[in-house]
Amino acid sequence: MSKMKSRRGAAKRFKATGSGKIKRRRQNLRHILTKKNAKRKRRLGQSTLVDSANEKAVRRMLPYL
Repeated sequence: MSKMKSRRGAAKRFKATGSGKIKRRRQNLRHILTKKNAKRKRRLGQSTLVDSANEKAVRRMLPYL
């Protein structure tokens, strides 16, 4: 039987933490940054965890998580 393939787009966007939770990058930090204040941009630069409602779908896209 062949190997399970992962969704390559998802593989680039998500990573697992040491405890097995899934980490993601926040949106809204690509362009139109002049109207966003420094505090907001700093907060957007930090990674966060995937919501529990979406975690099952992400795990299905990435069989190794």
